[in-house]
Amino acid sequence: MSVLVTPPGITPMLPESAPFSDEQRAWLNGFFAGLYAPDPARDPTALAPLAEAPQEEEAPWHDPAMALDERMKLAEGLPLRRRMMAAMAQQDCGQCGYLCETYAEAIAAGAESRLNLCAPGEKQTARALKALAEELAGAPGAAAAAPQTEAPSEAASPHAATAKPGYAREAPVEISFLSRGRLNKESSEKSTYHIEFDLSGSGLEYCVGDSLGVFPRNDPALVDAVIAALHAPQDFPIAGHTLREVLLSEVSLGSAPDSLFELISYVTGGERRKKAKSLARGEDPDGDAETLDVLAAIEKFPGIRPDPEAFVESLDSLQPRLYSISSSPKADPARVSLTVDHVRYAVGARVRRGVASSWLAEDLHPGARFRAYIQRAHNFALPQSPDTPIIMVGPGTGIAPFRAFLHERRATRASGGAWLFFGHQRRDADFFYEDELGALSAEGALSKLSLAWSRDAGPKTYVQDKMREEGLELWTWLDRGGHFYICGDAKRMAADVEKALIEIVGEHGRKDPDAARAFVQQLKKTGRYQADVY
Repeated sequence: MSVLVTPPGITPMLPESAPFSDEQRAWLNGFFAGLYAPDPARDPTALAPLAEAPQEEEAPWHDPAMALDERMKLAEGLPLRRRMMAAMAQQDCGQCGYLCETYAEAIAAGAESRLNLCAPGEKQTARALKALAEELAGAPGAAAAAPQTEAPSEAASPHAATAKPGYAREAPVEISFLSRGRLNKESSEKSTYHIEFDLSGSGLEYCVGDSLGVFPRNDPALVDAVIAALHAPQDFPIAGHTLREVLLSEVSLGSAPDSLFELISYVTGGERRKKAKSLARGEDPDGDAETLDVLAAIEKFPGIRPDPEAFVESLDSLQPRLYSISSSPKADPARVSLTVDHVRYAVGARVRRGVASSWLAEDLHPGARFRAYIQRAHNFALPQSPDTPIIMVGPGTGIAPFRAFLHERRATRASGGAWLFFGHQRRDADFFYEDELGALSAEGALSKLSLAWSRDAGPKTYVQDKMREEGLELWTWLDRGGHFYICGDAKRMAADVEKALIEIVGEHGRKDPDAARAFVQQLKKTGRYQADVY
C-alpha cells in the first residue's frame, strides 16, 4: 500500500497516474486540502485571505419543490457528483446522515455504497442514483465493487467510527417516552399529538431548530400479515433473530423496492414473471405501482414462496425518522417534545398506517425506552441578536420549531418582535397550542399571530393568503432587518409561500419581478430566509 508523504505546509495531491477516476481524484484532493489546511489557532497567517478564492459551485436545482426531471436537466453535462446531488430530494434534511451535496460526493468518491438513504426522494432518487452509479462504475479507473442498494449494518457507515453518541444515526442512545396529548378536537379530520420524551441520563443536549431522530418499529399486525402472505414460519432463523423480529425492527414494509420485484420474478413464471420484471424496471403495467407496499406486492403475486432470508435481503432497511423539535431546552433541558401527525389512509379495503407516526401515536407507553439521536440543524436557527424581529410561517405540524423558538425567546426575554402565521383546516378543531399561544402573546413573546383556515365557512384561506393580506406590514418587518422562517410541506406550501413573499417584496418594496426575486435570494444567502421543509 502506498502512502502519501508530504513536507510540512504542503498539501498532497494525487498524481494523474493514481488508480482513481477523475471524480474520485477530485474528491480525494479536496479531502486532503481540508485535512492539511493550516490551523488558524496555531498559524495566524492561515487567516490571510487567498488572492483568488474559488467561487462556490452553483446548484440551481437545489429546490425541494422542483421535479426530478427538471433538476436532472439543469445538471446535464456536469460532473457525476453534481448530477448525483441533483438526484437528491434537495431538502438537506439530514435523515441519510449527510446533506444532499455531501451524500452525493460520498457516493461519487466510493466512500458510501448505499444508494437508498434519501428517504424524501424515495424510489425516484434511488433509481437515478443507481443509473449514475453504473455510469461511475464504468468509468476508467473506477473501483470494481458496485454501490449497493440494500443497506448493510449501520456500523459499516463511514461516520460510525467517529460519531459522537447521540448525535448521529449511527450512534443512537436510549431515551424514554413520557406522554402524548392530542392537539385537535374529536371533530377534526386528523389526529395530531404533542409528544414528550425524557432525556435524563442520555447525555443529549439540543438547541431550538434541531430535530429528533427516532428508530420506530413496524406495526405487528402488518408484520403478521406479511408472514402469512409468504406462508413462512414466524420463527424462521435469520442472522440470529427470527423472521418476525427482523420484520418488526430491521426492514421497511413501506413502498415495495425494485429488488423485491426482481426476487418475485425469480420465483414465478409466465406472464407473472414478465409483470414482476416490468415493475422492477420502474414500469407500471397495471396502473397500481404507486400503491404497492410490501404486503400488496406479495398479494399481487399470490402463492409465491420466496426463501425468507432472500425476501428480507430484497427489502430496504427501516430507517430512522426525523421530527422537528417543538420545545426549548431553556424551558426544561431534560425534556424534548415533538408535534406529530398520525398518518393513516385507505388503499382499497386496507388502512395504511405511517410507520413512525403510528408507533409514536399508539404503540409507545409511558416509560418505554427506545433509540434516538439529535440531528443538528443545518441553517435553521434563531438570529444571534435577540433584538432581531422574526417572521415564522408554519401551518399544521410546521408550527413545531416555532413553538420552540417562542419558548426560547420567552426564556431569554428577547426584545425583537415575533410574528407567527399558522393555518390548518378548521379553527374550532385544529388550532394547535391555542392556549399556549394566547399566553405567549399576553407575555409579549409573541407579538403578532395571523391565522388561516381552509375548511371554515367562506373562501379557503391559506398562510400565503394571510401574508398577502398583511403584505405592507410584513415588508416593514423585513425592511427593518427581520428574519423569515418557513416550516412544512416542501412540494406545495413552501413554493406558494416563497411566491407570495416575492410578490410582497415587489409590491411594497417597489421592485420589479427580477429585483424582488433577487432580494429574496439575497435573504437566503445571508441567512435571513431559512427553511425546514419535508
